[in-house]
Amino acid sequence: MSGPLDGVVVLDMSRVLAGPWAGQLLADLGARVIKIEHPERGDDTRGWGPPWLEGAGDAERQAAYYLCANRGKQSLGVDIATPDGQALVRELAAGADVLLENFKVGGLARYGLDPARLRERNPRLIACSITGFGQDGPYAHRAGYDFMIQAMGGLMSLTGEPDGMPMKTGVAITDVMTGLYAAIGVLAALHERRRTGQGRHIDVALLDVQLATLANQALNALVSGQDPRRHGNAHPNIVPYQAFACADGHLVLTVGNDAQFARLADLLGHPDWAEDPAYATNAARVGNREVLVPRIAEALLARGRDAWLAELEARGIPAGPINTLTEVFADPQVRHRGLCREVTDGERRIPQVANPLRFDGASATSEAPPPELGQDSDAVLAELGLSAEQIARLRRQGIVR
Repeated sequence: MSGPLDGVVVLDMSRVLAGPWAGQLLADLGARVIKIEHPERGDDTRGWGPPWLEGAGDAERQAAYYLCANRGKQSLGVDIATPDGQALVRELAAGADVLLENFKVGGLARYGLDPARLRERNPRLIACSITGFGQDGPYAHRAGYDFMIQAMGGLMSLTGEPDGMPMKTGVAITDVMTGLYAAIGVLAALHERRRTGQGRHIDVALLDVQLATLANQALNALVSGQDPRRHGNAHPNIVPYQAFACADGHLVLTVGNDAQFARLADLLGHPDWAEDPAYATNAARVGNREVLVPRIAEALLARGRDAWLAELEARGIPAGPINTLTEVFADPQVRHRGLCREVTDGERRIPQVANPLRFDGASATSEAPPPELGQDSDAVLAELGLSAEQIARLRRQGIVR
């Protein structure tokens, strides 16, 4: 797919989500991404089902988890534990622009494929290493997983009902955000290389990303010197900004300023709230949430969700329904924006969620399906100058798939 990164070659030696997410984003933007996988197991997520997109048999079925982060890539199945496999990766890296990897610190060094070694031969190579805790520090040797990092990095302490158990998010959000930061780092290094001619080694850690993306809550703690409390579906700094029950369902109110609150107060039959010093400003509402929020909740129980949403929209008061994913994909705005897409793989149609970036009105979403394990091995190896006989030998030896 042609795009802003047309001509950029990426070796994606990462597995699971954070690294592959970065690789998929670069592929969506037009880079050629070669996914380096173990010739037998492949990416761990190939087996993380159900649900499965069924193929001709168990060997051809693909886990939905794998399909979410690998479109637009080529797959080269190669055993990097063998000298021949290592030589192939080194040859690919010599002509590549970017390396993505998420081995534990020092993990690639035992194969002679660590960023420092690869950049000796190709100083223009931009290597991005994604780990749980970074390349240095007392935890650098540890493996990192999203759930664990949400716990250690403070996100779980902020998520859940005030009197309930701390909760993780419903998506591996730390992995996803780490993939985004990794892609940003790669793009910055590509831009810098135009000036310097030199690559970089980018160090991205899940724990660092988790802390950096705590945003206002991190500063709430640093400024106040106190741990923020869990507020369930409420906001620590804005009121009313939370979920409410209606007569037949739930909605979310996101009142962002005092003018919006005045319109809400009028709609709920209490225009005096907007003049009351206890509620007139957001700071006052935050300080008096225990009194105000139950009064809003009581008023909203009087009518159905959709009736309230229509009234709220008519008055310019931000609000929305709490949708299931089935309802999200059926939403007219989501359908209009083409966020639910399909790519084809032979006779199979593979559902995808579109890349949210658009360039001149066109979606930056690759049309190439997530690859089957090793499907591009022959083509990639032929580009390195290997003959059909040499490739066949490597396959017989189990070095490539």
